[in-house]
Amino acid sequence: MSDITLYELPGCPFCAKVRSKLDELDLEYDVIEVPRSHADRTEVQEVSGQTGVPVITDEANDVEGMAESDDIVAYLEETYA
Repeated sequence: MSDITLYELPGCPFCAKVRSKLDELDLEYDVIEVPRSHADRTEVQEVSGQTGVPVITDEANDVEGMAESDDIVAYLEETYA
């Protein structure tokens, strides 16, 4: 199990942006695909307090439920680049 977990919805362009940055930085990460229905996204809501994706957690840096693709990409660049 990796320190970084990405919560995503297949086909989501914002999720793809984050996944691309994770791959570019050659980081290991786990992926949890969330249901299409926001009402069924209980796991990501527990982690982040909201149902939108992408969301990441990074146990190595005590990051829990970071949302917004631009913020996540900036965090990944600052922390791992």
